[in-house]
Amino acid sequence: MAQEKKTFKKISKSKVQTFKIKNRKGFAAICMDNLTEGATVGIVMERMNKALKRSGYALLGDHE
Repeated sequence: MAQEKKTFKKISKSKVQTFKIKNRKGFAAICMDNLTEGATVGIVMERMNKALKRSGYALLGDHE
């Protein structure tokens, strides 16, 4: 059984707001009602992309 490749709507990385979490280690990002946390901005963006893919979106520049 061949699975169809799901197409994602592309959104710009500028739509993602990243910030340093006060009183904690790490960073967080918010985009389209998704919140992710991570130790570095890169990890946060990877996690955000994964969360967005569940909703049918993907960040521009993702080569998957």
